[in-house]
Amino acid sequence: MVVLAASIISKSGKALVSRQFVDMSRIRIEGLLAAFPKLVGIGKQHTYIETENVRYVYQPIEALYLLLVTNKQSNILEDLDTLSILSKLVPEYSPSLDEEGICEMAFELIFAFDEVISLGHRENVTVAQVKQYCEMESHEEKLHKLLMQSKINETRDVMKRKASEIDKSKIDKNRVDKGGFMSMQSMGSGRIESGFSDMSLSGAGGGFGSGTEVESFSSKSKGRPSGSATAPPKGLGMKLGKTQKANQFLESLKAEGELISEDVQPTASQSRSSVSLPPTDPITLIIEERLNVTLKRDGGVGNFDVQGTLSLQILNQEDGLIQVQIETGLNSGVLFKTHPNINKELFSSENIIGLKDPNRPFPTGQTGDAAGVGLLKWRMQSMDESLVPLTINCWPSVSGGETYVSMEYEASSMFDLQNVVITVPLPALREAPNVRQVDGEWRYDPRGSVLEWSILLIDNSNRSGSMEFVVPPADSSVFFPINVIFSAANTFSDVKVVSVLPLRGGPPPKFAQRTQLIAENYHVV
Repeated sequence: MVVLAASIISKSGKALVSRQFVDMSRIRIEGLLAAFPKLVGIGKQHTYIETENVRYVYQPIEALYLLLVTNKQSNILEDLDTLSILSKLVPEYSPSLDEEGICEMAFELIFAFDEVISLGHRENVTVAQVKQYCEMESHEEKLHKLLMQSKINETRDVMKRKASEIDKSKIDKNRVDKGGFMSMQSMGSGRIESGFSDMSLSGAGGGFGSGTEVESFSSKSKGRPSGSATAPPKGLGMKLGKTQKANQFLESLKAEGELISEDVQPTASQSRSSVSLPPTDPITLIIEERLNVTLKRDGGVGNFDVQGTLSLQILNQEDGLIQVQIETGLNSGVLFKTHPNINKELFSSENIIGLKDPNRPFPTGQTGDAAGVGLLKWRMQSMDESLVPLTINCWPSVSGGETYVSMEYEASSMFDLQNVVITVPLPALREAPNVRQVDGEWRYDPRGSVLEWSILLIDNSNRSGSMEFVVPPADSSVFFPINVIFSAANTFSDVKVVSVLPLRGGPPPKFAQRTQLIAENYHVV
């Protein structure tokens, strides 16, 4: 079989879509196509016409013709089979079978023709395979984009929260600066009462006054620092320069006989109370497990992999000298691995996470930063189907020119699953599928040709659920792979933070604990 060209032409002889598969001149192909309408007789029931050199194999499609031009030595049965698969592809890509609709989807039709016929010879492909090859659709990419979008949304929320914190600190700073420079009262009596803003030196020991601890927040004072102040460090900028000039101005007034009132240095508690801390926990521990599962459509587990991490976020450096007491649960299949800087012997014997150097604090950072400090990671692999938190059954069946798809989910009692989205690929449809019954909500994405079945929460009240929908006839393989995303508030390893132990003594610091299980790659293939 050698196909010279495949075309969709109008009954007037206008070629709407034409694809040439062998080396022939354009004028020759146009001449062959132009001669076809003259050869088609009225009322004839044949599907092919032979001339001296070529054979026309055609099929009427409403007001158009789907036409194959082959050589006379070609097998007519193979030609008809090729014509049949092309006739199935045309309505899949063109929403309307008229000249306007065909011209609009001309390139998509040409690409589909290329998948069926290569160098004039028929390829052994089905309609579903042609669509898959043309779309080159990756469900893993879709899932990755969903995860990336969720991370972007989370980062956007963190940025908004940080922006509000910065705005609040600017307002407090402006309030301090406005009240802290200098106020003159009763110039005639020779008394000058002045105030200066205390300098912010986070984590430093030097500053103005009698050498007391300098706090990390600016506060308003009611007098000038004493003359025995230590030299300030470099890089304090314009504010320090203004303060030095003000001191010189007061010294000159004092030398001229003016009475200058001495101010009292604010205490540490007063400095802390002048500006309120953001409403966040000083220590946050994040326990996160990511689930990678591949389930077989006929039952069984192809892959089951759990990867977990324990991360630490500390706001203030003074809270960094700590150790973390944890519980690791009773699951013997979990393999733990500590960070290289963690004392492995201490963790193995007492389940306490601490640095090898007890005098070294954990690094600090803002709550909401992407990663935090990784302390511990673990991994669990198994082929036990009873560990799978959610199984999906999909049963497509063709009846009466339609495909009936029955789906069912069954959730394990180990977890309460949140924000469950089950994504089912569909054949290309002109309109949404007919969903006859669903436990939860559904949405059809026409661009990706997928049906999204979402359940907000799966708990003891709905451990199982089902959905039924109807689509045009399609092969059962079209509905796979099925992708699933969800999250849960507990984990397989059952790792828990029992307490946070301060190394300098005193009461245990306050801490927050966040635990989450995320379905990162969860497929039914």
